[in-house]
Amino acid sequence: MKNKLKFGSLVLILVSMVLMYNVILGNQIAEATSKYGSRGDEVKQIQTKLKNWGYYNGSIDGVYGSGTLSAVKSFQKKNGLTVDGVAGTKTLQAMGIYSSSSSSSSSSSGSSNLNLISRFVHAEARGEPYTGQVAVAAVILNRVKDSRFPNTTSGVVYQPGAFTCVSDGQINLSPNETSRKAAQDAINGWDPTYGAVYYFNPATATNKWIWSRPVTVTIGKHRFCK
Repeated sequence: MKNKLKFGSLVLILVSMVLMYNVILGNQIAEATSKYGSRGDEVKQIQTKLKNWGYYNGSIDGVYGSGTLSAVKSFQKKNGLTVDGVAGTKTLQAMGIYSSSSSSSSSSSGSSNLNLISRFVHAEARGEPYTGQVAVAAVILNRVKDSRFPNTTSGVVYQPGAFTCVSDGQINLSPNETSRKAAQDAINGWDPTYGAVYYFNPATATNKWIWSRPVTVTIGKHRFCK
């Protein structure tokens, strides 16, 4: 009788282990939404995003080949994601590609930063070329990553004396759709500034120190520098 009970307990343990393994495996498969060899509309979305940001130069053909794989890895490395070449949930969310199940949670978690950066772009760069608006947003994100600046978006934007749009109140203006789109593109990884953490308008800048910073690129009326 005792042996039968032991045997039954062992069977239950083994069944539980198999079920747990299947759940874990299922979750991993669910996250691996698109990967090498995949085909379809989602792959086209990935390719389009990566091509717009300069990671991918192949055809938008919906085929997850070696070029797409390499581009996804470059995007993941740039954005601090696991560099495995698999466009799973986190990578897709970073690109701004959401499934119906993940859109509500991801959009709510990032809405605060998106709104603040959108307002900043509108205040600082409305009237600039679209790439210049993305670039201004990218400067905020580059500062968050830089140890010389506050490590939050709000900390960077509201750092005392950092930006005139805060001191003159323009940060409180409602952003337009272009500003929101530019902010989202920067959040998703597009950095036209090549890592700049400063920018200025040479026609109006009076700070001598800013002129000493090495320029990475000039877009519209702004010079971007490190």
